[in-house]
Amino acid sequence: MTSVVFVHGFMGGSRQWQGQAEALPGFDVIALDLPGFGENAQLEALDSIAGYAEWALNELTERGVERFHLVGHSMGGMIVQEMVSQAPERIDRLVLYGTGATGVLPGRFETIGTSKRRARADGPKTTARRIAATWFLKREEADAYENCAAIAEKCSIRAILTGLDAMQGWSGVERLAAIQTKTLVIWGDLDRTYPWCQTEQLWQSIGGANLAVIPECAHAAHLEKPELFNSVLEEFFSN
Repeated sequence: MTSVVFVHGFMGGSRQWQGQAEALPGFDVIALDLPGFGENAQLEALDSIAGYAEWALNELTERGVERFHLVGHSMGGMIVQEMVSQAPERIDRLVLYGTGATGVLPGRFETIGTSKRRARADGPKTTARRIAATWFLKREEADAYENCAAIAEKCSIRAILTGLDAMQGWSGVERLAAIQTKTLVIWGDLDRTYPWCQTEQLWQSIGGANLAVIPECAHAAHLEKPELFNSVLEEFFSN
């Protein structure tokens, strides 16, 4: 059975992929929790995107998973780009979802510096709930908001600040043209975090990349329009 590995974004966790695991019965779905986040919130957060990629590859090796399809969301999309760079022979198909090729995001709902200052001032739980709201078109009124906020609340202030530093110091632009893995780029058309220019850069720079735009969604299309999102994934992995 083919494995599909999901890598969550900043302040995310494995539990946010439950709907995808249930919708892909023909695949072995593996949802990771990065150090400092989700069910691994007790672990020390890492200070670089490349470090998270190395950790993820080692974790999969320890689980006996050598080849797999790979899905990365938001910060996780940066991490999976690094995983492809470090071990291209292990990845059959790549999904870059709600992400980009630079850690400093043009048009982000606030700058990374502002996020760091507000996190220190407000504390981790308030920060978790505020940032989780930006992922949804309906913000706090979204059906999946409370579950995502609960996952985000597991993060310590150190994990929040370290994750922001890791993103701020990362760029994968120069490596995009070298990606040979069959790639699908997915974007919610009302994403507040990643503007179209980031999505377009991925789509146009990776040879033969496919593009799927999910309408009337913000940053968490897999939770806002799960049936459409899941059908796009299944189609891409099955053909």
